[in-house]
Amino acid sequence: MASLLTPVKGKLFIDSTRKSTHALDGAYASLLRGHSLDFDDLRAYEYGDQIRDIDWKATARLGSPVVRRSLATRMHTVLFVVDTGLSMAALAYDERPKKELAILTVGVLGLLALRHGDDFCLVDGDSSGVRRREIGRSEAALEHTLRRIDRAVDEASAPSDRDALLSYVARTIARRMIVVVLTDDAPVGAETERLLRRLRVQHDVLWITLRDAEPVLDPSRTGTGAGRRARAAADVPAAPQRARRDVASHWAIPEFLQGDAELATELHAVDAADAAHTETLLRRLEITHVALAAQDAAVGELLAMLDARSHVRHG
Repeated sequence: MASLLTPVKGKLFIDSTRKSTHALDGAYASLLRGHSLDFDDLRAYEYGDQIRDIDWKATARLGSPVVRRSLATRMHTVLFVVDTGLSMAALAYDERPKKELAILTVGVLGLLALRHGDDFCLVDGDSSGVRRREIGRSEAALEHTLRRIDRAVDEASAPSDRDALLSYVARTIARRMIVVVLTDDAPVGAETERLLRRLRVQHDVLWITLRDAEPVLDPSRTGTGAGRRARAAADVPAAPQRARRDVASHWAIPEFLQGDAELATELHAVDAADAAHTETLLRRLEITHVALAAQDAAVGELLAMLDARSHVRHG
């Protein structure tokens, strides 16, 4: 089997050469929060915070509890939480397999983690169960992780269950980690919000959306991918005009609907509303978020996300 990590390295090298090494190091370092002697910032106390982290002088001055956050000096673990259910077997926005976009994302962030002396692990699954892979500290381990994602999606027979993945992490992962959630663009419900509120206290959370292909193609964009949150991407088509089928229900979208401008406009409006709701929620929870639509732009967007975090004070 051909290496899955080699093409990831190539794309990362091309994009990272556009940034200085120092800038990229600083961007990655901005992910890290932990205990050290180097003060970073203050934020309001939340349920689950350690009592020892409370800054009593600042609390007395402000009249409400606040905690100190420090720059981390120890090794960190990046926990990839990847949906490997049927929705990941669909197409991404660019009309290419969504699992390839997931593999690229985990590969890029995994390589950056290894480059900075950190380790990583994987939690993946669907409605039939959730699995956890042991901690890895080498490129060989990262290659095995990417192959596991690839194989799990190929063998998927159960629907995706994002909340089951988040619940597993909240219940079983006690040590603070950098949690990177890879999910599709299904709407975020009340249970997902509840779990995220819990997770953001326990961990540093990043949310990465892999945008779905458009189930009904806009006539003005025929031949290109377009986002759709209904998880109705087709089995890989030779051309966008080929019949599209929902990967979970196997319901085929009638071909006569393709190119219907009015229907496409309505679907885009639903997409925009769902995306706005998700973005508002994640901003309120101070969870970094990026939506990836195409493999060709993904690496640059991931690096830009890291770079943006290096210029923002979280609190």
